[in-house]
Amino acid sequence: MGSVPFLLKYQILSTGKGNLAKMTHLQAGLSPETIEKARLELNENPDILHQDIQQVRDMIITRPDIGFLRTDDAFILRFLRARKFHQTDAFRLLAQYFQYRQLNLDMFKNFKADDPGIKRALIDGFPGVLEKRDHYGRKILLLFAANWDQSRNSFTDILRAILLSLEVLIEDPELQINGFILIIDWSNFSFKQASKLTPSILKLAIEGLQDSFPARFGGVHFVNQPWYIHALYTLIKPFLKDKTRKRIFLHGNNLNSLHQLIHPEFLPSEFGGTLPPYDMGTWARTLLGPDYSDENDYTHTSYNAMHVKHTSSNLERECSPKPMKRSQSVVEAGTLKHEEKGENENTQPLLALD
Repeated sequence: MGSVPFLLKYQILSTGKGNLAKMTHLQAGLSPETIEKARLELNENPDILHQDIQQVRDMIITRPDIGFLRTDDAFILRFLRARKFHQTDAFRLLAQYFQYRQLNLDMFKNFKADDPGIKRALIDGFPGVLEKRDHYGRKILLLFAANWDQSRNSFTDILRAILLSLEVLIEDPELQINGFILIIDWSNFSFKQASKLTPSILKLAIEGLQDSFPARFGGVHFVNQPWYIHALYTLIKPFLKDKTRKRIFLHGNNLNSLHQLIHPEFLPSEFGGTLPPYDMGTWARTLLGPDYSDENDYTHTSYNAMHVKHTSSNLERECSPKPMKRSQSVVEAGTLKHEEKGENENTQPLLALD
């Protein structure tokens, strides 16, 4: 994602050329629109960027119990952006980021794409990442819940794959400012599968994503959710911040409400969008590169196996003949519905279940 040149360039500019060069570089590559958005929405001021970063860095001494393994300007800046330049909140998030890793050491051993557990999760589409950003410049992540083969992927490995993907994506300064959208399709997600989502592992995921990662999530959208997903909400509710609750939306099997928030031209056809069906291998190929074709225990076909030709006859033989389950809620592409009064319950955040 260009992170190496980014850091090298930072080091060059920050050597003996004063704070102005550093700060100019930290916003280099951002479009004028994004810089203005950062100013208006995040309180980002290029004139005092260095002071803001240094104030956060100065707080590190207050937490000698935590090993802060990275404290360069570019790294701290993403935490400031995630907390709208409130220095205390940004430092708290920075501390939680490293504390979460200290408390869950096994999760972060061999934390890279070719780790067997992470690799399996990526190849099975956890997560999916759309190439095209939405109209607010946000990156769209997809989770097709029914594709969780619990004999193949542990929940922890899926979480690790999601966190690793976010680590790669958050290197992009545009995404630090614009943020992310998560869509979870619960089509064909069985009660038996749901029973494996225990409070402890759900709490682990929430702590890793909500409390410890410097990303701005503009919305979490549930589609095709069965009744027992509502029951799951009662388990996770105590761990959710009010702001998070207000950004979780239920759409059911009526995707028109989803389209009011994410336009169809940015969505694949599984969600009633105008883009082709999502190829589950897209993001895995990005992270794994040549290793993607070397997966020998690949048990699923591509999500859109009916539409995408396999690149290798060997891969075909290794794939299970059972295709991944498809969403059951495809609506006419490009159709928008402005809901009448009293028909908007599907767009209410989960908080409305109270």
